Amino acid sequence: MSDSAQDPVNEHEREPVPEKARLGLKSFVGQFAGEHVAGTELMIGPLFLAAGVSAFDFIAGLVVGNLLAVLSWTFLTAPIATRARLTLYYQLEKICGRHVVTLYNTANGVMFTVLAGAMMTVSATALGVYFKFAMPQLTDTLPTGVGWVLAVLVTGSLFSVVAAYGYRFVSRFANIAAPWLVFMFIAFGVIGLREMGLTRPGDFWHVATTAIWTGGPPQPGQLKFTFWHVMFFAWFCNMAWHVGMADLSIFRFARKSWYGVASAAGMFLGHFMAWIAASVLYAVQLRQDPANTAVLPGPLAYNACGLAGLIAVVAAGWTTANPTLYRAGLAFQSLIPGSSRYRVTLVTGLVATVTAIFPIVTMRLLDFVALWGMILMPMGAVIFMDFWVLPRLGLRSNFAEAAGLHLNWAAGLAWILTVAACSWLVLSGRAQIFFVSLPGWFLTSLLYVVLSRILQTRRSASPLAAP
Repeated sequence: MSDSAQDPVNEHEREPVPEKARLGLKSFVGQFAGEHVAGTELMIGPLFLAAGVSAFDFIAGLVVGNLLAVLSWTFLTAPIATRARLTLYYQLEKICGRHVVTLYNTANGVMFTVLAGAMMTVSATALGVYFKFAMPQLTDTLPTGVGWVLAVLVTGSLFSVVAAYGYRFVSRFANIAAPWLVFMFIAFGVIGLREMGLTRPGDFWHVATTAIWTGGPPQPGQLKFTFWHVMFFAWFCNMAWHVGMADLSIFRFARKSWYGVASAAGMFLGHFMAWIAASVLYAVQLRQDPANTAVLPGPLAYNACGLAGLIAVVAAGWTTANPTLYRAGLAFQSLIPGSSRYRVTLVTGLVATVTAIFPIVTMRLLDFVALWGMILMPMGAVIFMDFWVLPRLGLRSNFAEAAGLHLNWAAGLAWILTVAACSWLVLSGRAQIFFVSLPGWFLTSLLYVVLSRILQTRRSASPLAAP
């Protein structure tokens, strides 16, 4: 009997999700709200303030960028997910062959694992306030003591067990935690605005422009942010999930494709309201002590709401780490078909916990997220073109499966050339990393279509072609 047959839960990793296993809209609203109203918002929000963004650029950029993210989930990811009902990894295997997918899944699993580790780091900062052990600063790369290591081990173990029990368990946990977390972030924002001098709603814009997001020079070492920086970051910080198609693995459970709109619960409660609230808390911290530029979610939340704030940070990190570890487990399990996703996820959680011990992972989170999106985005373009465009051009979808190929070099080469081109633009200083992924998507699409026509034409003309 295979390991997968002994799993406590069946996640349909290598088959379409059957009718009986599909979920309603509420499950996705809770999952997105729980995942994106997260402890990391207390790290990302302050960084906008440190970048010297103005109030208009910040608010308008968040509105437009988050709307584009919701539209990406709704019109790019969910329609394919609800038609094919396959995990990202199994769908890529059909398109690209095992060799390309092995490399991609390894990269994807590693990046999901590191991101889950960052969530564990965030939650551990809450324990640091309560138990009073030394916590890392922005410049730290190594653990700061035994207390820090133990806190990360505890949070990591809890997160891993929940994720191992599968998407239904992850969704159930998120639905329980999400409403309370939303309330807590609202409280963070209200308390912070009062501390900054807001006494009535009509004065918000005056306080926002003169005391919080003043548009002044950025802090030393930070890049100056404009509307375009905020918009593209809000849109593409989850690029691997929507444009990159990672959430095919999530939306394959959705009964309807329009359930992609559930992503708005995460974008506008998390990446709008929560980023604003966290930014305000950081403004309060700087007002109280201009020399205290540390970005630690635990202390920020504790200064606003005391013990309830610390509990919120732990829960927020948990609800983000759960689906992230679930995705990482699927990525690694797909490398060894027949292995137990449950056990693979537990091992992945252990690895994530080890990475979380080293604070450099979280302190460079924005750079990591941008790099991740750039690397994984091309495969989302490959899936989109393969599913919708190739059949209309008279070409075969899922060509690796149809032709019995272990390597679809058209997909692999399109991916490699796009990443190389985007990397060259960034490293040469011709473009910032926030702005290269959008043209990169179109470049991949063009390359994949052209190279697929060459591959399939040669294959069909070969006397050794598969029937």
